Amino acid sequence: MKLDVTDRKILKILQTDSNITNAQLSQEIGLSPAPTLERVKKLENNKIIKSYHAAVDKEKVGLGVSTFVMVTLKGHNKENILKFVEAIKNIEEVIECHHLTGQADFILKVVSSDIPSYQTLMLEKVSNFEMVDTMQSMVILSTFKDTKVVPIP
Repeated sequence: MKLDVTDRKILKILQTDSNITNAQLSQEIGLSPAPTLERVKKLENNKIIKSYHAAVDKEKVGLGVSTFVMVTLKGHNKENILKFVEAIKNIEEVIECHHLTGQADFILKVVSSDIPSYQTLMLEKVSNFEMVDTMQSMVILSTFKDTKVVPIP
């Protein structure tokens, strides 16, 4: 799907306020409500808009510790990679998982209530995966930018 100027405006607006009504969105982009809704549905159907989410304050719901974990697998074969990815998908505290080039194979972003719960998670789950060789954890002390808004060229 080729994006035009109006599609790009819609994406910019919905990324910052997915609760906006169709009427408000149509007003902001300068179209009537029906074609605005059609454009949004087209963006959704083409998987350009994948989902809508509420941004939750992790600390206010009791998740005070965030970490990055660099994971290296024992073997760099397709089977180990697929098994690791499937296993990680089942751990809700792992909120991001990225396959990398470089020293580590994966970087995970993990949230937990405190250091003891994080330690338990790592010792009882992640480090017990048969394909995991090494892990290096980095506790996040402060976050200065945390956005899900991507720039729309």
